[in-house]
Amino acid sequence: MDIGQYTFQEFKEKAAAFHGYPAPGLLLGGYMVAWNKTLLPEGTIFDALVETPKCLPDAVQLLTLCSFGNGWMQVLNLGRYAVSLYDKYTGQGWRVYLDAEKLAAWPHMHSWLFKTKPKREQDSDALFAEIEAAGHTVCSAQPVQIPDRMRGHKHMGPVGVCPVCKEAYPMRDGGVCRGCQGEAIWERASIIPPAPLLTAVPVEQAVGKTALHDMTEVIPGESKGPAVQAGQVIGLEDVCRLQRMGRRNIYLQEHLPEVDGFVHEDAAAKAFAAALAGEHVTVAGEPREGKINLMAATAGVLAVDIPALERFNAIPNVACASRQHGTLLEAGKPFAACRAIPLYLTTDNVARALATVDEGPVFSIHPLRKAKAGVLVTGSEVFQGLVQDKFAPLLAHKMEALGGEVIASRIVPDDRQAIADGVRELLDAGIDLLLTTAGLSVDPDDVTRQGLVDAGLTDALYGAPVVPGNMVVIGRIGSVQVMGVPACALHAKTTAVDLLLPRLLAGLVPTRADLARMAEGGFCLQCRTCTFPKCPFGK
Repeated sequence: MDIGQYTFQEFKEKAAAFHGYPAPGLLLGGYMVAWNKTLLPEGTIFDALVETPKCLPDAVQLLTLCSFGNGWMQVLNLGRYAVSLYDKYTGQGWRVYLDAEKLAAWPHMHSWLFKTKPKREQDSDALFAEIEAAGHTVCSAQPVQIPDRMRGHKHMGPVGVCPVCKEAYPMRDGGVCRGCQGEAIWERASIIPPAPLLTAVPVEQAVGKTALHDMTEVIPGESKGPAVQAGQVIGLEDVCRLQRMGRRNIYLQEHLPEVDGFVHEDAAAKAFAAALAGEHVTVAGEPREGKINLMAATAGVLAVDIPALERFNAIPNVACASRQHGTLLEAGKPFAACRAIPLYLTTDNVARALATVDEGPVFSIHPLRKAKAGVLVTGSEVFQGLVQDKFAPLLAHKMEALGGEVIASRIVPDDRQAIADGVRELLDAGIDLLLTTAGLSVDPDDVTRQGLVDAGLTDALYGAPVVPGNMVVIGRIGSVQVMGVPACALHAKTTAVDLLLPRLLAGLVPTRADLARMAEGGFCLQCRTCTFPKCPFGK
């Protein structure tokens, strides 16, 4: 069977010349590509999407104008032997794949694909004969619609010079190239950054002169701070102290050379803080030792643009550490610190760091609204008076701690109609937050979710990778936020509710991706004495 315009032998020779040897996968791929081309309407201008990097991309390049280099072929490594050819403008096309069921009739091809024999034991002549005889009949085809995000030539965009390796790279990859982010197979970054040529002066000759930078003294177990500050005139008593600290030579402002092209650590730290700080974030005083803190101007939940923070920290010679996204902060408390690591940074280094956050601030504080909550306690045993309700006072306490209040509550049996009716009564009472309790598990009487849906629950997320509190529910009914509180909140002091409720009140409604990110740190140790939030839970 021919492969497009070639006989099998002709294509086998072309494959050997292009690939190095006539690989069975390349020969079979030739049949797949040739058949796929016949499925497209005549005259279609097409691109290719290949689902394996093995052999099949070479068949595409031999039989079409598509290649990896010109951007008309993409390799999406799904580990499947399949190729799609599609109209580059509409995305409509055909996917041809090697059908494992059809291979059962061809023992040599079956053995080759499933590696049932070592390569040295395979009969190459018999394998090639089967490939030629079978052609594309061992494949199947299906129509496909390639999504917009996968179509079109991906332009490189702006190109810059990586501040670490000094090589050109597409700046869309981040503040430094992907190699210097850790993807390279070798290391060659220098840990000695460029700096102005400073002259060191013996400490005993510095009396009456001005210190160029802060000099830190560490007293183990007691303190750490500047013994001498930048701009301080050094006295005799300072000389002794500096010598006890192990300082033999220091830098002085009087000996400062020309520093055009460089930025002092304190000036750089101030610039970083200004760029990182967003709404309700203030800078805490002046920088010291190249470091400056960011502080919450109001109580609320910390929002962190995590990708932007990672891009910033990928730049050499700068650093910013913060508390975690979603942390509930007190007003006036520091939550992050940014720093210029060397004494002087190049202006390019500073500009590159600032460019990573030029789309907006990294940190913002979202104040908690004073919610008017309604509590719907579900459970026939509570409704019938067999068990005393302890959920309502528990949730009232949590709401008060967060600045809100419970304005209405109801107790209903485990009946979806009664639950839906109870929800509507609370909505009529003017609540803007609905808290339901229990009934979220797998028992046949657990119908709280069904009742909520009957009452109009939408945008619902059920389940979170947080223990305790896996079965939490989040959603809304109209403009009213809804949280289904799992039964574990009655016996566990801290649950998923304590992580998620502040975010809801701050307007940071979590997505499924947000919940997934909570998995790391979402396991509570359930210590005998709970110290939350001063513990690893939720961090």
